[in-house]
Amino acid sequence: MIIDSAEEALGIFPNEVSIKPFLKWAGGKTQLIPTLSEYIPLQYNKYIEPFVGGGAFFFYLNPSQAVISDSNEELIITYKAVRDHVEDIIKILEIHENNENYFYEIRSLAPSKMIDAERAARLIYLNKTCFNGLYRVNKKGQFNVPFGKGNTEFLNKELLRNASEFLQNTVILHADYLETLHQYAEKEDFIFLDPPYYPVGQYSDFKRYTKEFFYHDDHVKLKSEFDRLVNLGCYVILTNSDHPVALDLYRDYEIRIIETKRLISSNPETRNGKDIIVIGAK
Repeated sequence: MIIDSAEEALGIFPNEVSIKPFLKWAGGKTQLIPTLSEYIPLQYNKYIEPFVGGGAFFFYLNPSQAVISDSNEELIITYKAVRDHVEDIIKILEIHENNENYFYEIRSLAPSKMIDAERAARLIYLNKTCFNGLYRVNKKGQFNVPFGKGNTEFLNKELLRNASEFLQNTVILHADYLETLHQYAEKEDFIFLDPPYYPVGQYSDFKRYTKEFFYHDDHVKLKSEFDRLVNLGCYVILTNSDHPVALDLYRDYEIRIIETKRLISSNPETRNGKDIIVIGAK
């Protein structure tokens, strides 16, 4: 095992990268990109990311062919709407207001009663104005993060338009990771797996943004899928927490341990952590 450190702040990309994610997401991989980029194959067929979240590595990589998916329906609706209806989203965001009363009014709305552009604008607005930029829902699937009390700019037209252009040739799916991988993964594909992390602390819950949970058996199942992909001839890298169970599951593979800053935490004492990167050789 190799131990490194990563202290780059969430949301800060290397200067040579021209596009950033349009959402801030818990567990975002921006600070791991310098290490992840060491394992980008020189040539590959297509890129697949089935736990896409904010898509930091996806936007960094800029693949010519890509499949992204997630189990979070609101997130996937937002990706598709940014791709297909970005000007409608911008018009809606232009009338939104960054104040506490308005925030709770928007938060209380039922997304299922909105058209997709409205749902996407709502998610982007809440993501940019809520506390710490954290997207979290309760077991009923209702967004429950409080107002951030900041002066965050929630509308970046250039970023959204760039993301829309970037996403034009991307397959975007609301699907379980296994569905995505079994349908699309082929030999020579490059696959990045960033699952809900194995919980480290007593009160940790690393299924960060949907009402479902990712338990021990799910991590065991994911390990089996990791093996299948490697045997299929894919290039595979996976991230997880530096937990003994995760380390044991992937003990037969190369593992990098990275010291990270969890800047989304409100408690400075809990902001230091360690991630692992597992490299599945083709």
